[in-house]
Amino acid sequence: MAHAARLTVDPELVVSPVHRRTFGSFVEHLGRCVYTGIHDPGHPTADADGFREDVLELVRELGVTTVRYPGGNFVSGYRWEDGVGPVADRPARLDLAWHSLEPNTVGVDEFLRWTRKAGVEPMMAVNLGTRSVLEAVDLLDYCNGTAPTAWAGQRAANGSPEPYGIRMWCLGNEMDGPWQTGHKTAHEYGRVAAETARAMRQVDPTLELVACGSSAPDLPTFGTWEREVLTETYDQVDYLSIHRYYEVHGDDVASFLGSAVDMDRFIDDVVSTADHVRASLKAEKRLMLSFDEWNVWYQSRAASVPPAGDDWPVAPVLLEDRYTAMDAVVVGNMLITLLRHSDRVTAASQAQLVNVIAPIMTEPGGRAWRQTTFHPFAQASALAKGSVLRVTPVSPTFPTAAHGDVPSVDAVATWDEESGTGALLVVNRNPSDAVELAVDLSRLGDVRVTAATTLHDDDPYATNTADDPDRVTPRDRTDVVLADGHLTMPLPAISFSTVALARA
Repeated sequence: MAHAARLTVDPELVVSPVHRRTFGSFVEHLGRCVYTGIHDPGHPTADADGFREDVLELVRELGVTTVRYPGGNFVSGYRWEDGVGPVADRPARLDLAWHSLEPNTVGVDEFLRWTRKAGVEPMMAVNLGTRSVLEAVDLLDYCNGTAPTAWAGQRAANGSPEPYGIRMWCLGNEMDGPWQTGHKTAHEYGRVAAETARAMRQVDPTLELVACGSSAPDLPTFGTWEREVLTETYDQVDYLSIHRYYEVHGDDVASFLGSAVDMDRFIDDVVSTADHVRASLKAEKRLMLSFDEWNVWYQSRAASVPPAGDDWPVAPVLLEDRYTAMDAVVVGNMLITLLRHSDRVTAASQAQLVNVIAPIMTEPGGRAWRQTTFHPFAQASALAKGSVLRVTPVSPTFPTAAHGDVPSVDAVATWDEESGTGALLVVNRNPSDAVELAVDLSRLGDVRVTAATTLHDDDPYATNTADDPDRVTPRDRTDVVLADGHLTMPLPAISFSTVALARA
């Protein structure tokens, strides 16, 4: 039996502009993300630099705008100098984060050449786990330096005479986590992050710098970590990072489908803490958030367990989750949450891009295909333009163990006044019941539906594979009715839908 839900799209209810950096991704030296993911010199489509052209085409189709690199946990043990210069001279190193061997075949210069091929903005992370201020400044000089220094000269000698001009820099990664190499207390990290930021700004005061926030709201240090770190760094940074992953725990599908409720609360809590520090310091600047790791990740599965003992393989199969139709709906809902919070979340990175909990999968030397989660990301990136509009669905609810009663329907809208186009992104996250959605579009004036799609499968555990890459994909809708400014649209249970609009 279908239940009823309704919402209104009003172009006056602007949250903020759509930020293109919302649609960022993440490439870490982890598993097969780099090696046989983006870089596979023996592949039939490999270019002169060894990068897979089939993957590059999918990255462009995905609509990725920024890519965070090189970690992630990996960065806290990384010596960036190992990855520059002649490849034959680069040392192999132990990667403590993922118990792997890093050959350093791909390093700074290769990655930045790849970003230019992909048409994405690089977002570089510096190692504040096992290294400190000087190494971060050296990396900045190598990447962006214009003075006649040794590092800028080495970059030129390595084939890149022009500076890369990287604007956004992460000051370490997940330094609150006990799993992190070089894990620090909030005070320890706050001091080194502030000193690193000051030094980097002496080189270039226009950089955009990201301090490490909490890796998850359920850590015992959550809240106090943000307060202590920001007390040290507030004047020196532009962003605070937050990370969050979700998975089905046992058979609790309902709580998993309601994951975005937790994500909303997480963002609101971090914003509250940041604004408390702002008030305490009597600062004018309002800090933004970089949600630079988010996704569905089945951390409890064997695929997420690194090698052990004397086994230090290069690019082992790690974290290669095969995503379902239900996972794609949750990812679509997380994108709705990110857009809804665009007044404070102005950058984000889905972790990760290829093979490792990724929307794109590859075979070494073989095929590449789109996972189910590829589609909501690609659609949101393509459709979200102009301004984010606040919509408040009135919807039936369903009970969850983790989040209480959760509204079945969640949605966000965008409207671009200049082009006269807009979009509605909507999920029905109810685990069993369809919903009949009614949307009041009259305040947009005379508009028409240019396209409508729904991602849904009668089997919520259906996946895409190399042999069946289009099992779960958005399907065009022919049953959407728009009359007198009012749209009706049936939403099947566990579905992600889009409606593209234009002035008539």
